[in-house]
Amino acid sequence: MQTVYKHKFIRMIYFKRITLLIIAILMYTLSVYSQREKLYDVNIYGLQQFKDAQKQAKNEDKHIMIQIGGNWCSRCYKFNDFYTKNAILDSLINADYVVIRVNYDKSMKNEQLFAQFDYPQRFSFPVIVICDAEGNRLHTQNSRYSEDGKGSYDKKKFFAFLKNWTVKAVRPESYQKK
Repeated sequence: MQTVYKHKFIRMIYFKRITLLIIAILMYTLSVYSQREKLYDVNIYGLQQFKDAQKQAKNEDKHIMIQIGGNWCSRCYKFNDFYTKNAILDSLINADYVVIRVNYDKSMKNEQLFAQFDYPQRFSFPVIVICDAEGNRLHTQNSRYSEDGKGSYDKKKFFAFLKNWTVKAVRPESYQKK
């Protein structure tokens, strides 16, 4: 009988160690996540952000790229890192778009702004809305359409998406024969 109790005791020790290891990993992950710079300012109303972006877009002859998500959204961070850490995508965005990140969470749903764009929060996050400088929504894109099917994003897909919604791309004169 002592052997049976000894095996149960050993299994219990292993179980406790594995449980403690899992807890330690989770705590480390949470501490790293909480220390990360917040992408979305939860104290700014999206409507004000959008009005400020419109002014800037008019002055710079650009479109507005709205990234909708929240600090709770790990995919939002992944998507943001994907395009800001790629020199080609980042330079294209900076050349052709005024970028704002609009928060969506329990405390700030930005309903007034999102109603104006036919409720883009119905898509998974992050969702991208492209607007012209006048505030007209040109396109809404679920960021999943830019994924590569391997857990990341596809640079070519996102580059093509960005190029298709620049100011030049939507101007009729870009397609008229000279």
